[in-house]
Amino acid sequence: MNAQQITADVAIVGAGPAGLTAARSLRQAGVDSVLVVERESTAGGIPRHSDHTGYGLRDLRAVMTGPSYARRIVERAEDAGVVIATSTMVTGWDGDLALMVTSAAGRQRVEARAVILATGARERPRPARRIPGDRPAGVLTTGQLQNLVHLKHAMVGGRAVVVGSELVSWSAVMTLREAGCSTALMTTSYERVEAYAAFTLAGRLALGVPVATRTEVVRIIGRDRVSAVEIRHLDTGARRLFDCDTVVFTGDWIPDHELARRRGLDIDPAHRGPVVDTALRTSAQGIFAAGNLLHPVDTADVAALDGVHAAEQVRRFLDNAEAPRPGVRLRVAEPFRWIAPSIVRPGDPAPARSRLLLWSDEFRRAPRLQVAQDGRQIARARLPWPMAPGRVFRVPSALLDGIDPHGGDVMVGLA
Repeated sequence: MNAQQITADVAIVGAGPAGLTAARSLRQAGVDSVLVVERESTAGGIPRHSDHTGYGLRDLRAVMTGPSYARRIVERAEDAGVVIATSTMVTGWDGDLALMVTSAAGRQRVEARAVILATGARERPRPARRIPGDRPAGVLTTGQLQNLVHLKHAMVGGRAVVVGSELVSWSAVMTLREAGCSTALMTTSYERVEAYAAFTLAGRLALGVPVATRTEVVRIIGRDRVSAVEIRHLDTGARRLFDCDTVVFTGDWIPDHELARRRGLDIDPAHRGPVVDTALRTSAQGIFAAGNLLHPVDTADVAALDGVHAAEQVRRFLDNAEAPRPGVRLRVAEPFRWIAPSIVRPGDPAPARSRLLLWSDEFRRAPRLQVAQDGRQIARARLPWPMAPGRVFRVPSALLDGIDPHGGDVMVGLA
């Protein structure tokens, strides 16, 4: 059976903050037809089941809960004339800029002049972390937990261990509390908590959550339901059992990159998302990427501002579909794990918010950065804000102003 044909100026995959904000911005810029495809039954992305405050500060200049934020960005996109197709799964590609999708309407072929991938990121579940032990009920990720509590209003247990201490980990603690489940312990392999000190202090004092640093869960115990976890101290090797009926794995993000891989896009081996330049172009002409697919993971409002930036670059592409100029690759030295975007081309705009985004595996209170190219120091600066594992480290892109656009790779590291 032949698939129904649909055409659009721009097709966007993912109706979260990045995708919806890009779509709205494109419509406001005069792009006639913008189609957003979303596999979930409701648009809005992760914020719609993250029922705590802290959303919308950078993009909407307001502070609201996740569900309120999700409703707002959906309404703004629809008011701008964006078509949002929910419960619609992209199953593959059928040409350079054509997507095959499946929905209740059947199989459809969506052909566009440009595509934006805004598929976001997800937490690694237990199997991906290779934690041995029994296979009982009660083992969740934060996303699964929030879906159960806020959307399905289900019970999750009475005593939990939260694995990880990122910002999302405290979000899991808040969700557990709302469901009547106490957090008996939070564990992290790092020497200190990854989340901002304000969240950690509030969590420890107001919620009474103890945090075990330099520890890891090495075994899950239980038959029908979790009954305990075994925890090992990374420095001493000491082990102990900790009673609980729920385990929540948080953070340790990976992009939802399957569609990018199927298209054969260049993938960054470190963060596993597509390689993009400062204009958010991927390695395939006409395909752009935005949001936490590129920097797993940053806040929803930063992802939304990525969408604004992507929309401007897509609009320029629609006006003049020239191939981009050659550029230079940005790379990082330890303790940094990745940098996004990672290609700089002459004549291209600065990245979104004029910031490069990096991920660090170490804590530094006031890091001194160094940028080098072809054995020559380009820039050196001490930044007044800390870097820490578990959260994106933002660096002014002006540090790249002195690079040679025709030179070799650029290395960003600590001085």
